[in-house]
Amino acid sequence: MTPAASDNLGPIFERLQRAMLIVGAIGLAGTVTMYAHDPDQFFRSYLLAFVFWIGLPLGCMAILMLNHLTGGDWGLPIRRPLEAGTRTFPVVLILFIPLLFGLKRLYPWMRPEVVAADPILQAKHFYLNPQFFLVRVAVYIVVWLGMSFLLNKWSEEEDTTGNPAIARKLEGFSGPGLILYGITVTYASIDWVMSLEPHWYSTIFGMIFMVTGVLGAMALVILVSSLMAKQEPYASLAVPSQFNDLGNLLLTFVMLWAYLSFSQWLIIWSGNLRDEIPWYMSRGRGAWEGWGLFLIIFHFAVPFLLLLQRGLKRGRALLRVAALLIVTDFLAVVWMIVPAFSPDRVHIHPLDLTALVGVGGIWVAAFIWQLKKRPMWPVRAAAAEGLAQHGD
Repeated sequence: MTPAASDNLGPIFERLQRAMLIVGAIGLAGTVTMYAHDPDQFFRSYLLAFVFWIGLPLGCMAILMLNHLTGGDWGLPIRRPLEAGTRTFPVVLILFIPLLFGLKRLYPWMRPEVVAADPILQAKHFYLNPQFFLVRVAVYIVVWLGMSFLLNKWSEEEDTTGNPAIARKLEGFSGPGLILYGITVTYASIDWVMSLEPHWYSTIFGMIFMVTGVLGAMALVILVSSLMAKQEPYASLAVPSQFNDLGNLLLTFVMLWAYLSFSQWLIIWSGNLRDEIPWYMSRGRGAWEGWGLFLIIFHFAVPFLLLLQRGLKRGRALLRVAALLIVTDFLAVVWMIVPAFSPDRVHIHPLDLTALVGVGGIWVAAFIWQLKKRPMWPVRAAAAEGLAQHGD
């Protein structure tokens, strides 16, 4: 069987794409409608939605380069969803534009009167200033769009020609690409999230931000691939051992998120430094403390115990674990961002939900649009490694 088209999945994709566009349009319309009522909350909610959804294409790009760099058949079932995720960058970066009009409402260092009264912000003004912020955003956009373009261009050439030299080109690019990815995402996490509380800093935060996005992206592509496995060509080509490998990787990212999160807390708490502890003080009391405990249980402990089971990773239950992690991944982003604006109580505004649905609906529709553009299975890549069919 040659999986050159997605005939069986096409009608499903079309219906889902239309539904997501409608949901996204309704969500964005509701969000914009409430702007006049509370502009500050509008930008806070929009930032929350944007940070979560851009984490998914960023995570897809990291996993894609990791697979090109290390090789292995574990990447075959998720290669197309990963590539589709990276091709949504133009859409998600367009969705960033509304935030440009609310930077002064989000970041205290954007307001000259606040900087003038704060010696710490004055010391950080070389980095935290509006002009340099916009320059850095432009650099992120150029780098991410460029990397996405090359990864997809060469992958399409490989699928068309089957030239083994292209696989080596992708491997050679992915090593430096991951380094460049790590640098740009680290600085983006500082600009978009850490600087919401500009007195606070952490050298681990960039890694936590990256792993949060990678974990969400891995859960997403496993979910998509598990659903597609019911249809051809997945039903004939995907085997349980590949999903077992994907489950192992998902477990790895769950453990890495927990390790980095605990390490950051331990270092800051043991250091007992005045500029570092307040970030955890606002997130470790009242209802936010319960939120953190929920994440420990359902973003780490429960998935960790479930993903230890070999049978689960080879069956449909892996889909449910992936769905759980997508939800808790968003809750982890909420825990990072919202206490910066509401440190004394858990404040989930209706705009948080409408912005999440609005931005998410548009992003998912773009993801499906890109997913249906390419053959569902990377046949040439599999054949190049002798992996088109392999035993369980």
